[in-house]
Amino acid sequence: MSMEQAWVLPAIPAALFVIIALFNPLIPRRGDFLAVLGMAAVVALVGVILVDFTSAFHDGHFEPVAGENAFSFNWITIGQDFFTIEFSTYVDPITMVMLVVVSFVALMVLVYSVGYMHGEARYGWYFAALSFFVASMLTLVLSGNLIMLYFAWEGVGVASFLLIGFYWERQSAAEAAKKAFITTRIGDVGLLIGIILLWRATGTFDIQQIIAAAQGGEIGETYLTVAMLFLFAGAAGKSAQFPLHVWLPDAMEGPTPVSALIHAATMVVAGVYLVARFSPVFAEVLVARDVVLYTGLITALMAATMGLVSNDIKRVLAYSTVSQLGFMFVALGVGAVTAAMFHLFTHAFFKSLLFLGSGSVIHATHEQEVEELGGLWRKMPVTAATFGIASLALAGIPIFAGFWSKDEILRALFDGGETGAFVVLLATAVLTAIYTTRLFVLTFAGEPRNRQAYDHAHESPLIMAAPLVILATLATVAGFFAIDEVGRALGFAGGIGELVYLEEPHHFSVDWALAGTATAGAVGGVIIGWIFWRGRAERAIAARDWDPALHQLLVNRYYMDNLYQGIINRAIMGLGGVIAWFDKRVVNETGVDGGAQSIGYMGLRLKFLQTGKIPNYALAMAAGVVGLALLAFSS
Repeated sequence: MSMEQAWVLPAIPAALFVIIALFNPLIPRRGDFLAVLGMAAVVALVGVILVDFTSAFHDGHFEPVAGENAFSFNWITIGQDFFTIEFSTYVDPITMVMLVVVSFVALMVLVYSVGYMHGEARYGWYFAALSFFVASMLTLVLSGNLIMLYFAWEGVGVASFLLIGFYWERQSAAEAAKKAFITTRIGDVGLLIGIILLWRATGTFDIQQIIAAAQGGEIGETYLTVAMLFLFAGAAGKSAQFPLHVWLPDAMEGPTPVSALIHAATMVVAGVYLVARFSPVFAEVLVARDVVLYTGLITALMAATMGLVSNDIKRVLAYSTVSQLGFMFVALGVGAVTAAMFHLFTHAFFKSLLFLGSGSVIHATHEQEVEELGGLWRKMPVTAATFGIASLALAGIPIFAGFWSKDEILRALFDGGETGAFVVLLATAVLTAIYTTRLFVLTFAGEPRNRQAYDHAHESPLIMAAPLVILATLATVAGFFAIDEVGRALGFAGGIGELVYLEEPHHFSVDWALAGTATAGAVGGVIIGWIFWRGRAERAIAARDWDPALHQLLVNRYYMDNLYQGIINRAIMGLGGVIAWFDKRVVNETGVDGGAQSIGYMGLRLKFLQTGKIPNYALAMAAGVVGLALLAFSS
């Protein structure tokens, strides 16, 4: 198995989707074991491809033999000279990071789902849809051309609609699925426009050829800037960046394992992947890159503040995802593709662990309002310990994975001279530590606040606990992949900076002053979170009562949903009413029905001339003769 044969990876879950969707009633256990075994095979094949990938490094640079990391054939040809759509795959360091993350987290989620989804009415369909989701995401990250990427991009969107709306009989789930689908479609229109613009400028959909053309100055700066901004619109929609972030918190209506997969390894990181893939082009148009930077910065800060006040355990984690994606876009906005992909890598493990841990809590207590929980560490020690590890990683506490990758982003900002952005992101990191501690304390520490939920609680079965332990291990050690010696010990050219970079390999080193500042902020955030929410949370209640308007602003998500609903109700529905009136009154009743009605009216009036009486006809003929005579004499 080589890089050239990587197309097999998405083919496996795609085939399983068809088999399980059509025949799950006839398959033992509704086909769940097929989905798990298929994904295990994908993980194994990724490992084999990884070995081939490492052999393509020479003197620290990824330099494969021509064609050995790509595969393509003509799929559709339109006209002779118009354009050809290819099926093509392309493997490079960015692709490998994504393949490892997507396949491994998907395997953990599928194994966990066997226990979590047990007894569900649509159990087989769930595993079919999950396989389709993974197949679409693997196709997306392997795509060598923009048309194939766009098809996979839309496939991910369809899969998310199906899974977020899995419990379609609940109105809230149906609305959340529609909201996610429609909101991301807005960004997808931008992506499609960007693709068309790039094709018009270069005459190709091949991603590497487009990048080469942009770097070679073959595309005008203004034109390229516009194309990249449209491309980023698609990324912002998929990765829930401001102002298209509103769909992601509501996506919690789907099953919790789906949330883990969406938030950690699939849909929401697709936008980060897209911008990282085109990072050489964004480097040519700094205006577009600045838009990426400040969009990520606004999103990171806003989502962190909203995470401080949410009471739904999954919704807090959703705001955390939005905020951490903002961190990644900030890194991409200063050209630090290494830091962005490294944070994507570590975030996948601790965020999937947090969601699966929250699912364990919900599965055990049937409660997901954190103010109704508490004291669960006594009943659920494995879940509490693993959730605690993931919380420390998210907060950025050494030695856990999030510390290393978040520190790299802060360092990229500091070294790039973005002092203002550095201060804002550092403050956001402190807020992250605060709301993460709040979540852990309210859920696992202290005394139970809902005795019924507490009495019902129990540790999850082994099929659910095992993925938690494995992910907790990775959330602890994955950050060490930044160190070159660790990377070399694993068989790579070095750490993550020796694999993924924009121009030259990034050699890892520690800026102790910066690391100390970030650590102090994270530890300070943990201490604040503990002080404010331990016990009866008197300090947190006092802080909430100090400024109720601010609290309501955050609870209502800066009223962004209200704003959008107002625009829909007044502007869009109003415009729709005008168009509907014009269509009914002018087009239909006047333009279409009007002609028919006029002819009908004329026929109705003319029929009275036909009386059937000879004197009437004689009078008409006489009047006609007189009329003609008068006309003749007058001329």
